[in-house]
Amino acid sequence: MFYWLLKYVILGPLLKLIFRPQVEGLHHVPATGPVILASNHLSFSDSIFTPLIIPRKVTFVAKAEYFTGKGAKGWLTKLFFVGTGTIPVDRSGGRAARAALDTQLQVLRAGGVAGIYPEGTRSPDGRLYRGKTGVARLALESGAVVVPVAMLNADEIQPPGKLIPRIDRVKIRFGAPLDFSRYAGLAGDRFVERAVTDEIMYELMELSGREYVDVYAQKLKTPVAA
Repeated sequence: MFYWLLKYVILGPLLKLIFRPQVEGLHHVPATGPVILASNHLSFSDSIFTPLIIPRKVTFVAKAEYFTGKGAKGWLTKLFFVGTGTIPVDRSGGRAARAALDTQLQVLRAGGVAGIYPEGTRSPDGRLYRGKTGVARLALESGAVVVPVAMLNADEIQPPGKLIPRIDRVKIRFGAPLDFSRYAGLAGDRFVERAVTDEIMYELMELSGREYVDVYAQKLKTPVAA
């Protein structure tokens, strides 16, 4: 009930009024059945805008710290994530990645929509980076189609490190669903999972128009920050 109120009565209409989303290809998102939304990751606000424009509930996972912050900023952050259907996951310890995938698998096996960022972290400079194979494992274990989602200007609206977004028209582009049923039963095969991940990243590159860099974004974040 709280999620419905925030998305359709309070938060959703307000953000749509302010940011006037320009959306291409929304018809590519199936109306029913399990779907994986695989998106590039430019800004903190990606996990807010994408769920609000889709008529189905979209479940992302996020580190539990986002739900336990203090003060006004912590309260607003928690409100945004709860309002967009995000589930907190404890990312400490060696099983963090598997815990996130298991959470998303539950969503997909119930016929829902799971959102994931194949890069694993926000881009440090707006370019598209090498995808981690978790998205492939999720697709192969669930049998769900993958819809690529290109965030086109979220890094201009809310650059990394900025709390208050700039008022501008957010632009999002959806691609045609990718069906990987030809690899059924091959979850765990690292060569297959890499091939599936690379195909998804290629579609994101085409949709977004962003330069692709064949290294993991996390490896660049420390040098860029320094």
